[in-house]
Amino acid sequence: MTYLGENRRAKGSRYEEKAAAFLQEKGYQILERNYRDRAGEIDLIARDGMYLVFVEVKYRRNRETGYPEEAVDVRKQTRIRHTAEYYLYSRRYPADTPCRFDVVSILGEEIRLIADAF
Repeated sequence: MTYLGENRRAKGSRYEEKAAAFLQEKGYQILERNYRDRAGEIDLIARDGMYLVFVEVKYRRNRETGYPEEAVDVRKQTRIRHTAEYYLYSRRYPADTPCRFDVVSILGEEIRLIADAF
């Protein structure tokens, strides 16, 4: 479903909401949405069992430009890691907090979870 005149931020928010609902169905507890700091942005921060999970959400209408998860390149991964480190520090999580980085890939209407993606 496409919304006429929808900007990138609005579209991103809509798919992040879909991803959050998908994760909640899988038992994740969503803690934060669109966390931002000077290091960068993390789409969703959740709890999955003992793990604090930093989630990147990627959407593509079709495979014309590749799979959504392919957009989470090394540079993006590094930025997410640095942002996650600052999040842990600023929220005073212990240094040994078990963390994971997941990607939710949305291709058209198909949603896939790639747990422990990087």
